[in-house]
Amino acid sequence: MSVQTEQPQAASGRAAARLPLGVYLLAFSLFAMGSAEFLLAGVLPDIADDLGISLSSAGALISAFAIGVVIGGPPLAVLTLRWPRQLTLVTSQALFAAGVAVGLVSDNFTVLLVTRFLCGLAYAGFWAVAAVTAIGLVTPDRTARASGVVVSGLSVAMVAGGPAGALLSHFTSWQGGFWAVVGLTAVGTVSTLVAVPSTKAAEEPSVQRELRTMKQPQLWVVYAATLLSTAAYMMSYNYLAAFLTDITSMNSVWVPAILTLFGIGAFIGLSIGGRIADGRPHHALLIGAVGILVSSVLLALLGRYAVAVIPLVLLLGVSGFVLNPAIYGRVFTVAAGAPTLAGATAVSMFQLGISLVPVLAAVVLVGGGGLTAIPWLGAGLAVLTIPAVLIDRAMTRSRAENPQPGDN
Repeated sequence: MSVQTEQPQAASGRAAARLPLGVYLLAFSLFAMGSAEFLLAGVLPDIADDLGISLSSAGALISAFAIGVVIGGPPLAVLTLRWPRQLTLVTSQALFAAGVAVGLVSDNFTVLLVTRFLCGLAYAGFWAVAAVTAIGLVTPDRTARASGVVVSGLSVAMVAGGPAGALLSHFTSWQGGFWAVVGLTAVGTVSTLVAVPSTKAAEEPSVQRELRTMKQPQLWVVYAATLLSTAAYMMSYNYLAAFLTDITSMNSVWVPAILTLFGIGAFIGLSIGGRIADGRPHHALLIGAVGILVSSVLLALLGRYAVAVIPLVLLLGVSGFVLNPAIYGRVFTVAAGAPTLAGATAVSMFQLGISLVPVLAAVVLVGGGGLTAIPWLGAGLAVLTIPAVLIDRAMTRSRAENPQPGDN
């Protein structure tokens, strides 16, 4: 069975090489909403001071959002399965913007905590359906590239949206950056309503079919690769600022520029991965995993030398994101009968990989490993990613040689 929907009419020349405008608008909306996730870390002290709470208590706002994303996607995918996808996208964006706004106008920490959780739910619902909608707007040979463009909105939020929002909050109040998120999300909502074509599944949505498809062992192998690879590159990224100042002995003024370099690498990786993942997804996955492994090991060994660290940060960004389009391409290929639920679960696995980073890092740091142990931990996670990719490739070949009922 196929998950492709309302395929665009055949085009020629340059037009055939371009992705539909709707794909880029979905990426913009993900950027707008994702900026709220990465902005919070930059304004936590201000929130704590304003609400009269401890910094550790304010940190619960980060966890609340992450928990909402992790647990919210799959249930919402089932609940909205029969909704038109455009309606789901617009509703999730509107609820997200409303949740952020309610939290901003309240001076109550509990209300802010609850709205962060609800925003995480809405964010997960949008992300999952956006990916399915994007692949429904393109031909089958460009699904990984389309999903890669949508995911690029998150990388822009990470390296630009979050820092820019924090800067705006610095000159206004901690609420300033979040009000900008509300405005951008409103723009994204209107753009989705006006310019993103409505798509629907080739077959009548069925909860039973989606749940049945989710039982495939191969799909959970892909999810394992998603979680492990995400944690692998985010491990070094999350602690990069401390690593650069304490290990590389760089002046803190250079840290934002180095973080931006990681973002540039992410864009390069998404561009490369999106173009090769449709035809050779396992090549992209292995290149990414090995790249994360190599760059992490070299960061651990050469972390004291800025001349080595700078290009390695770029390489880490390229490697981490070169496999993202392939990850989503594999999910929608393996789970062709459950694109919405499978996509939502992929989002949960991605967020779970991010959420596990501070937990795993804390174990190492408390144990006396020091900051140089962080990239080694990332390298270990990359090593674990490789067998997951190889198992998925072997299972794919087996299915090709011994097709099962329902396979294309």
